[in-house]
Amino acid sequence: MKFRNLILILVATAAMCSCKSQYEILLNSNDADAKYEGAFQYFNEGKYSKAASLFESLSVLTNGTERDDTVRYYWGLSNYRFKDYYTAETNFAQFIESYPRSPFTSEARYLRLDCLYRSTLRWELDQAPTYKTISAISEYILEFPENEHMQECRDMLEELNERLDKKSYEAAKLYYKMEDYLASRVAFRNVLKDDADNVYREDILYYIAMSSYKYAYLSVPAKQKERYLTFMDDYYNFIGEIPDSHYRKELDTIYHRAQKALGRHSVETDSSDMTEKDFAKERRKIQKAAKKSEKK
Repeated sequence: MKFRNLILILVATAAMCSCKSQYEILLNSNDADAKYEGAFQYFNEGKYSKAASLFESLSVLTNGTERDDTVRYYWGLSNYRFKDYYTAETNFAQFIESYPRSPFTSEARYLRLDCLYRSTLRWELDQAPTYKTISAISEYILEFPENEHMQECRDMLEELNERLDKKSYEAAKLYYKMEDYLASRVAFRNVLKDDADNVYREDILYYIAMSSYKYAYLSVPAKQKERYLTFMDDYYNFIGEIPDSHYRKELDTIYHRAQKALGRHSVETDSSDMTEKDFAKERRKIQKAAKKSEKK
């Protein structure tokens, strides 16, 4: 019985060694036809790492032949399917440059972009790959506006731009969390200065107003008036742009507090029924008062 088990183990081991040696022999072979057939067999079986190695080795043998573009494209596709996006992007970039008229080129262009997109990092990390990808996708859209992958490209662009928006928004918000309200207001204003269409615009305008209010509230009495006036300006800017915001109730509450701190009757300047012209008029009054306060 023990002898029989030993035989079975030896047979299984021999079969495994034979399978392994078959791939290694194929990898080191100079038989282009056998290697070509074997590479596609591994690819179709989903063994993309082995397929990639065979296509890479085969590219030396097929260089300058009719098979070369097929081999190089599937070399990149094997790496792509294996999720080695960095190597696949390099493969596709070289393929596009070498074979601009190949039937595989159109798909290779898109797959290269997808590799770049998949190689980008979370918003908390370095966004250099994101900027590179946005540039590449934008160029692709301009050059091939009727491409079948256009919607996927637009979706990638939207997601990447939102990632950059979030990074700049969160960087500014960090000052607010640290309770450095002057730096917070400056940082949020700079975010909108650099990108007025930031997807977090409503939140940014809210934090600008909150930063100016808290900065005024925590200031020494001699500085509070001019700083409350700055808050009032930020407040009118916010509700003039987004009157139905879910932040409105909270901002209205601190608006009345600021009015009281300035010695005004909050009823006289209740913002709930103000028109756009009223907002503009009130903002001019606030800005004028702020300038006078600064001169004193």
